[in-house]
Amino acid sequence: MSKTIIHTDKTPAAIGAYSQAVRAGDTVYMSGQIPLDPATMTVVGNGDFRTEAHQVFKNLQAVAEAAGGTLGDIVKLNAYLTDLANFAVFNEVMAEFIQEPFPARAAVGVASLPKGVQVEAEAVLVLNA
Repeated sequence: MSKTIIHTDKTPAAIGAYSQAVRAGDTVYMSGQIPLDPATMTVVGNGDFRTEAHQVFKNLQAVAEAAGGTLGDIVKLNAYLTDLANFAVFNEVMAEFIQEPFPARAAVGVASLPKGVQVEAEAVLVLNA
């Protein structure tokens, strides 16, 4: 099975040795997205968690679309939060972008994330399911 690298300018460029996403067959593995504005490569929100979470899902949405899918095609989502007190807000924002049935998910509290952001999320999509 071959793999296809997914890239879009509508999402921040990779800031390390990774691709925005990789498609293998009908499965798309999306790299973690943090709340960077793709045009300026700067963190959005000035510390507001909800704004950061919205940008994360906008970035995930752009990658999903570049892969030929939607956020509704996500089967697994992993979220990383620097403060689990923001868990309820993360759920609210996620529900604005993804409708039921919701994907499988993990939410993990972490000590820190790149660029000092409060949230990162990665996902796995299955297309044509």
